[in-house]
Amino acid sequence: MTVMPSTPRFALPLLGVAQAQKEVTHNEALTLLDALLHAAVEAGPLATPPAGPVEGQCWIVGAAPTGPWAGQANAIAIRTGGGWRFAPPREGMRATRLTDGAQLRFVGGAWAAPAMVGAPSGGSIIDSEARNAISTLILHLAAQGLLISG
Repeated sequence: MTVMPSTPRFALPLLGVAQAQKEVTHNEALTLLDALLHAAVEAGPLATPPAGPVEGQCWIVGAAPTGPWAGQANAIAIRTGGGWRFAPPREGMRATRLTDGAQLRFVGGAWAAPAMVGAPSGGSIIDSEARNAISTLILHLAAQGLLISG
């Protein structure tokens, strides 16, 4: 089997010299780019594929996947007309999880969700202006997917 050239970051297939059926390689690269550019995933990390996926939808595969996702831990699973395609994550990669709008990051070999921050409470002197300012800040950071408010 001939080893096809690929890009160093995401292993996108490159066209080979005098390659037959260049459209296959080109279309595969475009499919991966379509999923990874400003990555948005339906949900995840998940261990098992969803029932009834629609072409073009993506999910983050969990650390111990099963079934058709076996052996693809932490990858982004892309549903295409030909079945599942998988893109391995890179350190620092980000993806928006559509179920809650969280900005997930791939760091330290795993997908990390934003930290959960609770609203201010407690203390012997209550400063309502400070509490309102902090609550508003938490609300806006959560709206940007940078925090999960509790």
